[in-house]
Amino acid sequence: MLKRTTTVFHALVAALVAAPIVLLPGLVNAQVDTSDWLCESCPFDEGARGHYEVGATSVSDDAARFGNASGYDTEGAYANVDGSGRYTSDGYRLDWYVEDLGLDSRIIAIDGGRQGSFGFHVGYSDVVYRRFDTTQTVFNPSTTDTLTLPAGWVRAGTTTDFTQLSSSLRRQNIGTDRQIVDLGANWKPAAAFRVFADFRRQTKDGIDISSGSNYTQAPFLPRWIDYETDQVDAGIQYGTNRANLTLAYYGSYFTNHHASLTWDTPFATSPGAELFRMAVAPDNDYQQISLSGAYRATALDTVVAFNVASGSGEQNETLLPYTINPNVVASSLPRNSLDAEVDTSNYALTITSRPFPKGRIKFSYRHDERDNKTLQSDWSRVIVDFFDSGEFEPNVPYSFERSTISLSGELVMWKDIRVSGGYDRKEIERDFQEVAKQTIDAGWGQVRWRPLAWLDLRFKGGASERDIDRYDESIAVSLGQNPLLRKYNLAYRYRSYGELIASITPVESPLSLSTTVLFADDRYNKSLLGMTDSEELRATADINWAVSDNASVYLVVGHEAIDALQLGSEQFDAWDWSATHEDSFSHVGAGFHWRQAEGKYQLRFDYNRGDGNTRIDVFSLSGGQSRLPDLESTLDSATIEATYRWNDRWTGTFDLRYESFDLTDWALVSPTTLPTILTLGAQPYNYDVWALGVSVRYSFGGDEISLAE
Repeated sequence: MLKRTTTVFHALVAALVAAPIVLLPGLVNAQVDTSDWLCESCPFDEGARGHYEVGATSVSDDAARFGNASGYDTEGAYANVDGSGRYTSDGYRLDWYVEDLGLDSRIIAIDGGRQGSFGFHVGYSDVVYRRFDTTQTVFNPSTTDTLTLPAGWVRAGTTTDFTQLSSSLRRQNIGTDRQIVDLGANWKPAAAFRVFADFRRQTKDGIDISSGSNYTQAPFLPRWIDYETDQVDAGIQYGTNRANLTLAYYGSYFTNHHASLTWDTPFATSPGAELFRMAVAPDNDYQQISLSGAYRATALDTVVAFNVASGSGEQNETLLPYTINPNVVASSLPRNSLDAEVDTSNYALTITSRPFPKGRIKFSYRHDERDNKTLQSDWSRVIVDFFDSGEFEPNVPYSFERSTISLSGELVMWKDIRVSGGYDRKEIERDFQEVAKQTIDAGWGQVRWRPLAWLDLRFKGGASERDIDRYDESIAVSLGQNPLLRKYNLAYRYRSYGELIASITPVESPLSLSTTVLFADDRYNKSLLGMTDSEELRATADINWAVSDNASVYLVVGHEAIDALQLGSEQFDAWDWSATHEDSFSHVGAGFHWRQAEGKYQLRFDYNRGDGNTRIDVFSLSGGQSRLPDLESTLDSATIEATYRWNDRWTGTFDLRYESFDLTDWALVSPTTLPTILTLGAQPYNYDVWALGVSVRYSFGGDEISLAE
């Protein structure tokens, strides 16, 4: 587990924000003077309502994926506190909300104010990401930017010759913890004006995976990360019944407390190349000013909305030297920092109108521009700290312009038939890429027929064509690519699709059914190498049965299949090998909910099963037919929850959750499987976990309030 204890800062924030949880029970029946912060001489119990829930959960086994996002990643017992509440009086309001206070993933929020006058919110949350708990490394633990090998390590040319490998491996979990603090307020100095300001600080720390190549060999590295991002959103709004206007400022400031990563190579190497270094994400900031608004005209029931924004991003971190190898003599950097600057501009206009009672049309235009003003310089190439290539290359300041025009409409042909359709055209212009100009034309149509009150049928179909002015093969060659290769996102593509949606909801029947079938086909007709064809078929069905007023049953079934064909070349020429990918995913979900007529007992059961399979067949003119091992995954999840309500205030809950996940992935291998790559030995997920929980809920006041809703 990465972090089971809360830092002092987190504890202070949790204590301050969660203070209402501790104070409210004693204040519900007390007379409290809150004139300093809410209202004058109003008792706290007036308008107070909410609930608290205290419980514990026992987890049977360690499983990183099971605890991802929740914090239940290790075996053991977890205490937990949830709750929400509201206090109102004389137009003032104070809401509070707490979720999973005892876990590594927690949410705390306070929201309040006075209607039509002012408002504020304070929030804190922890988000956990657990990736692997089976990984191991030979690098010594560090919270800095340097990774060292254990004492006595003997370098070798291959992983199988690392004599100290087995004795030096130590467990190193991979995952991160993210903390988010939100502060904000708004104020209405006049009926038509509103001023707002919001601040968010997000910190992220933990361990990620990087790779450090030394030309023909590479170790996987556990990289310690420590990020901090501050975001500011502020502005002023003017609004009436028919129009509104907002002038806003947005700022984002990113700080990386580890500017680089330095590591000892575990492989045998030439003198001076025992230590490597690489840069990581640099500090940067982005600022933007925007003006947006909308106007509703009574004529033709028309609404016009627009948005204009201009921003600029900068990055000016000090650059690392070409190499830290003392035996390589490299030229000086052309400048000490990149001094990067990127300007952005965005314009958008939307008009919706109802020219006649049975018709509606919508027109929109959007233009986005990214202007990279970073100066170009000639940079030398030092190949992975081994030698100076003697070649110079300029940095490439990528820029683009993107414009989109959309027109759509809907017409009621008859009482039970609605016809709608639309057309989109997107134009993209790029700098320093194989395709300088690209256009995408797309059209769609839909017919909705409701012949009976309980039957709703919809059919939607469409096609799009992505065309290019030309594919600049000289740029591809300069990047070391086969001139016949076409990148899938830049290549010509023709896409067609059709979708059928049916809903059956008989008014006097306890059964309801909905189903969806989608087929899509992508053709890259002008690509000689690369992706040439892709097809997708997706079907779902959802059945609900209201057995009685107090019981219901549901069943969900879904299947998706994606097939793709790829052509490649071993000889840097025309195609001489191909690969077909067949992805298949299926899902089944079922459950029921029962509630006693008197409302004291409730029982809920949910079960889900997901299966995934990927088959890759390869055909080579030189090697014939072959097949990679299948990628397979199976997930079973079941939850049963029983609730007993003693009275209007006290409720007890028992819940049992089971999850089983089995993964087959040939890309996850042991540290010695590949002779020139030292992996972290992550194992495919394979676990069975039970989680048993009990909780007691206390409610006070009237209806409960939840900020999460």
